[in-house]
Amino acid sequence: MSAPGPRDTQSRPGEASPAEAGAEKRKAGLAAPEGALDRLRTLRANLPPTAARIADFFVANAAEVVHMSVTEVAERTGASEGSVIALCQQIGARGFQQVKIALARDLVQPVQFIHEDLVRTDDTGTVIEKVFRSDLQALHDTMRVLDTPAMEAAVAAILKARRVELYGIGSAAPIAEDANYRLLRIGIESKVVVDSHVQAISASLTGPDVATLTISHSGSTHETVTATKLAREAGATTICITNYGKSPLLAYADIVLHTMARETQFRTEAMTSRIAQLAIIDALIACLSLADYDRALATIGKTFDVLSSKRF
Repeated sequence: MSAPGPRDTQSRPGEASPAEAGAEKRKAGLAAPEGALDRLRTLRANLPPTAARIADFFVANAAEVVHMSVTEVAERTGASEGSVIALCQQIGARGFQQVKIALARDLVQPVQFIHEDLVRTDDTGTVIEKVFRSDLQALHDTMRVLDTPAMEAAVAAILKARRVELYGIGSAAPIAEDANYRLLRIGIESKVVVDSHVQAISASLTGPDVATLTISHSGSTHETVTATKLAREAGATTICITNYGKSPLLAYADIVLHTMARETQFRTEAMTSRIAQLAIIDALIACLSLADYDRALATIGKTFDVLSSKRF
């Protein structure tokens, strides 16, 4: 693609220039700030002690921070999550996730935003091998950290519940929808909610006879953390599928099923994490089916007959 000419870089009368448009976009919280490390170093001298401590940690451990949750940073710096987020906002970010994106831009090759293991010169065969190997590694690592008693507790909670609600946002939404489909196929009443407003309403209307299943790779997504919190406050049993490590979501989870996806958390779309999440869903459905074998078998047979009419 050729470089843009003068006509491409100049704004028309009444339009914002590209620089002004970028500034407005960042101001609206839609883009991560550029030059995060330089901003932190510049602000450092005028920051209060707690914020200065967090800034020093960001600068000294930038490569590590892109893999961390806001909870982990707060613990490592002896600060609150609110203080970490406040510093992020001081340098022009909407929150911690955007600072991780900005730090990643300062540290990593742009191609790593596509997939962590790739380099720009990889041919098709190499891309296929690297992607499949990272998916297999995520499955292997997840199997090692997945807690058997936690899976048993999740099965018991779902079987006891009158219904199950599933929450997911962004790349977790199709995983939640798949889990809902699988639960219905084995005769468990469930519904999936992937709209943030409906999540909040529905979660607040749960109760002790409801189990919720929240899917979030980072465990730091505002919408799903809020829904899980509201469900727990309403008395529901909260089950969460999230990546191994500390995150805000864990404060509201009764049962945690951990994935172990090695990918960094600064990409918008999770990649290997989806494979690990689906594997946990597969194991959960299998355990549920065996725990209530007769009902599951009867329902699978009935729904198979219904679905057969959809095929030629």
